[in-house]
Amino acid sequence: MTTEKILAALSNVQEPDLGKDLVTLNMVKDIKVEGNNVSFTVVLTTPACPMKDMIRNACVNAVKLLVSKDAVVEVNFTSNTTTKRTDEGKMLPKVKNIIAVVSGKGGVGKSTVSANLALALAQGGAKVGLMDADIYGPSVPIMFGVRGQRPMMVDVGQEQPMIAPLEQYGIKLISIGLLVDEKNAVVWRGPMASSAIRQFVTDVFWDELDYLVVDMPPGTGDIHLTLMQTVPVTGAVIVTTPQDVALIDAKKAIAMFGQAQLNVPVIGLVENMSYFTPAELPENKYYIFGKDGGKRLADEYDIPFLGQIPIVQGIREGGDAGVPVMMGSDEITKAAFRSFAAFVVRSISMRECEYRGGRRLRQLCRLLVPLKLFFYHRGHRVLHRVHSQAAKAALF
Repeated sequence: MTTEKILAALSNVQEPDLGKDLVTLNMVKDIKVEGNNVSFTVVLTTPACPMKDMIRNACVNAVKLLVSKDAVVEVNFTSNTTTKRTDEGKMLPKVKNIIAVVSGKGGVGKSTVSANLALALAQGGAKVGLMDADIYGPSVPIMFGVRGQRPMMVDVGQEQPMIAPLEQYGIKLISIGLLVDEKNAVVWRGPMASSAIRQFVTDVFWDELDYLVVDMPPGTGDIHLTLMQTVPVTGAVIVTTPQDVALIDAKKAIAMFGQAQLNVPVIGLVENMSYFTPAELPENKYYIFGKDGGKRLADEYDIPFLGQIPIVQGIREGGDAGVPVMMGSDEITKAAFRSFAAFVVRSISMRECEYRGGRRLRQLCRLLVPLKLFFYHRGHRVLHRVHSQAAKAALF
């Protein structure tokens, strides 16, 4: 067995989402061959890659089938989280992806979706933060069981100390509910609320994150504009329920991100409270708020449909108790959130790989344009010389 043979075998293993083989994508590193023992590292586009086991099995099978059936194959994984950010010197330079979770109206479970999305990403191996941008109705302190706790100021070698986000269940957290007594109403005009969001960006020490999930307030207002115009948001996840009254406002949220002054990609749409399944009748589904409204809306706007989250009593109980369902024992509901998170990660990775491909093409075009002009001008001079010589021949 040789390194060349291992690479040749792995060139038959496709990355499921990107549609190219691992070798072409330069995802195979550190190949070591000692007798029948083979080890190598596959560089994933995200630590929360949902296809990790599939890729491992495909790699092992490729080596055994195409190189040696006696090979003992060890597949290691690392990750290089994809990002299309080119402004590392600006806001949140160490945050690779910023995901805004939005809804056109309140009451559709946006905070529940945000919390469990963050946890699903973290449980997949990613470094994750959660910013509660709902200034007037913060939910994160209750849902993560950190009510009454206060963030500390830390010296990080800058001119001023910064706010250290709280950490719970492996997630970095910040919320106005951690800074203001929960009995006091936050009665602020738009500019004041927007200023608080800017401080969550500039004054909180987020450090290195693969994903910063932002739980946005309902509607389409000042806070949305402030966040989108302050930091480069990777994309938005739209949350809706199947009923028409929610879908109408979800359309407004989708339209908002398509406006020229924002131009933020929509990662996709997730349908919450899709159906109810009683514990005693696990095969039954009752569509309390209607059926497939979110899927139809995603099809109408040609955006990815990220999945359906059922109505489960444990989701409500866990949120109230400070133990989100992703930290509980309900495997069926956890699987729904894991599937949703997997779709989010895959959508981001595919978009950013397309962006990188487009950027390479643009760079190539920038290189080719001067060459094209050079050959054009050179050709023009040659043509001019030929014409001049022909003219002289005609005269004489």
